[in-house]
Amino acid sequence: MPKHQATPDLEAEDVTLPSTIKRNEDTVRNGFWPKLQTFLARVPFAGKAVAAYYCAFDPDTPLKAKGILLAALAYFIMPIDVLPDVILGLGFTDDLTVLATAYGLLRSHIKPEHVERARQTLDEMRKSGEPPSA
Repeated sequence: MPKHQATPDLEAEDVTLPSTIKRNEDTVRNGFWPKLQTFLARVPFAGKAVAAYYCAFDPDTPLKAKGILLAALAYFIMPIDVLPDVILGLGFTDDLTVLATAYGLLRSHIKPEHVERARQTLDEMRKSGEPPSA
C-alpha cells in the first residue's frame, strides 16, 4: 500500500499554484470585468463580487482563501451553470449562493480596503459604463 504524502503547505513561500487555481485565476482575470459590465444592473451582489475580486488578487490574501474566492468568481463568469444568467429573476441565484458562501467563509480576509475599493469601482462603472482599466 503506498504511503500518503503529507498535505502541502499552501502558505509556504515556495509553493506553486495548483493548476486549478491558476486556471481559475486566468478565467477571472480575463472574464470578470466584461461579465460584470454586461450584467451590472442585474447583479444584486456586485459589491461582494468586486470586493472578493480585490481580495483574491491581494498579495496578502492566503493561498487557500484566494483559491476559494477565485473558484467562486470563476463560477460567476462561466457561461454554463446550473441556472443560466439570462433567466430574468433567477439567473444569478446560483452564482449568488456560491459567492455568498465563499464570502461568508472568508469574511475575515476581505478587508475594509477591498470593500471600499469595490464601492468606488462600482460607482465609477455606473457613471462611465466602463470597467476599470487594470
